[in-house]
Amino acid sequence: MPNPLKPRNRFAKIVATLGPASSDKQMINALFKAGVDIFRLNFSHGSHAVHQQNIQTIRQLEQEYNHPIAILIDLQGPKFRIGRFKDEKITLEQGQNFVFDSDESLGNNSRVYLPHPEVFASAKIGDRLLIDDARACFEIIKNDGKRIKTKHIYGRAISNNKGLNMPDTILNVPVLTKKDETDLKFGLMQDIDYVALSFVQQASDMAYLRTIVGDKASILAKIEKPSAIDNLDNIINASDAIMLARGDLGVEFPPEKLPSIQKSVIQQARKFGKPIIVATQMLESMIESPVATRAEATDVDAAISGGADAVMLSGETAIGKYPIDAVSFMHRMIIESEKDHRYQIKMNTPQDNQPDKTSETAISHGVKAIVNAMPICAIACFTTSGGTATRVSRERVLTPLIAMTPDISLARRLQLYWGIDAREMTEEKKLKDIMTAAIETVENRGYGNDGDWVVVTAGVPFGIAGTTNTLRLAQVGDAYLTKKAGI
Repeated sequence: MPNPLKPRNRFAKIVATLGPASSDKQMINALFKAGVDIFRLNFSHGSHAVHQQNIQTIRQLEQEYNHPIAILIDLQGPKFRIGRFKDEKITLEQGQNFVFDSDESLGNNSRVYLPHPEVFASAKIGDRLLIDDARACFEIIKNDGKRIKTKHIYGRAISNNKGLNMPDTILNVPVLTKKDETDLKFGLMQDIDYVALSFVQQASDMAYLRTIVGDKASILAKIEKPSAIDNLDNIINASDAIMLARGDLGVEFPPEKLPSIQKSVIQQARKFGKPIIVATQMLESMIESPVATRAEATDVDAAISGGADAVMLSGETAIGKYPIDAVSFMHRMIIESEKDHRYQIKMNTPQDNQPDKTSETAISHGVKAIVNAMPICAIACFTTSGGTATRVSRERVLTPLIAMTPDISLARRLQLYWGIDAREMTEEKKLKDIMTAAIETVENRGYGNDGDWVVVTAGVPFGIAGTTNTLRLAQVGDAYLTKKAGI
């Protein structure tokens, strides 16, 4: 049996997508050992049988390494495409009129079939239609409910079945497609931790998802539409976690606006204490190359320096030729970014967090004050709800943070949060036993040596969520621990 996995020695986490290049136990094991903290299953691809096998493999590894692993399922969401053309492809002149209609016949240089009634129901004069990842743009000048007349703005050619984006329109579509409903029902029958909803437009989308998911998993909002940016605070507040999905977002916004949007979304997610994943094309070249580009290294650094909880690999690990190299490079890149003294100063600088007058918040502020006042080798948070551990994570305390819980499901979900090393433990009832368990865990994880100081938080009475009211200091190897723990 492999030895328990050693700490990653970094604060930000790595999310990796499984796919044809990475759906066997040997590869999943290698990716985990290389640095993956959360595995993403993309339900836009792959069968339920393949996803189920991958989930079983991850849970086997979790047992073998005695290390909680989070699993995120990513629902596809609605996809919009135009119809086909008689000659498969057409060329357009800038400024000409072009029609999208409900006529199923093959298109030509003046019109094409649009098989989406919800677009006709939602589109307004002045809204833009972007075709083929914004390679062509049209502005709506008339919509009678069955026929949308547009002015061609840019892009010379379009061809069969290209994708459609509508950055200016809040589409009146179901939160979940039929495929999403089937995939979600399957996913919730499995042992998963996060459900990601694609193309979120407003907070009510996440509220609806929560009515279905309940407490079976945490819910994650993918920010990839302008309407989501407009409703960002409400969406964050309605979600358990956030993903900045820069693919579709980069289609619907000019690319020069993405860096400032990324900074803003990270800042707001941190303000509300919700973990934020930065995703899409982070190491895109490593699908084909064993070495990342300089621009990609800088992109990863920007996400880490901005304060993201996690960065994500998509095609790099799902279909790429070098999945292990991609994870290994991401791991090294995070470590290098976190060494930068400017990063450490920024993380240690207080930010304007959402007001939260709870005992967990007060304790987390106390933890940060202690860490800034004296050498601390580790923080151990005993938790049944994750409240104190996640608040300490939000404070970005640059000290190893162990979240200890008897709830394996909670331990898995906490793995997404910045800096948290989540551990499953037996439930303790006495303070002296909690202190002993904390010191033993710090020693076993290699965070401290004899004489090093540890901060321990817990709640009395034990095992009741939201009762964190104890903040203690102890020393590794403390022979008189039980006498000095206040018992």
